[in-house]
Amino acid sequence: MKKAILLGTLLTVGSIFAEDVVPALYHPSQGVEIVQVARRRRAYRQRRRVVVYRRSHRKSAAIIGGSAAGGAAIGALAGGGKGAAIGALVGGGSGLVYDRATHKKTVVVR
Repeated sequence: MKKAILLGTLLTVGSIFAEDVVPALYHPSQGVEIVQVARRRRAYRQRRRVVVYRRSHRKSAAIIGGSAAGGAAIGALAGGGKGAAIGALVGGGSGLVYDRATHKKTVVVR
């Protein structure tokens, strides 16, 4: 049986396995104490599974088109025909930026 001996510092004789752990004993004649060595537990890592939900092209087109229509409506009220064109470009551009920023949703499944 392999044991760990405490002589000021902990010296190991051979290698210590979980099956070879002994309870603490004290031999007063030798001044040597045999110490129980705790078994190391292996860290269990649970794998994460990441699921990515993507937006369909139809929904993306609806977001961009709706933003362009809203911008055109506001631009038409503010500046007529030329304002409607500018509003449609600005609304469509901002809708595109929003759509690309939020088109993926990642969910961690345990």
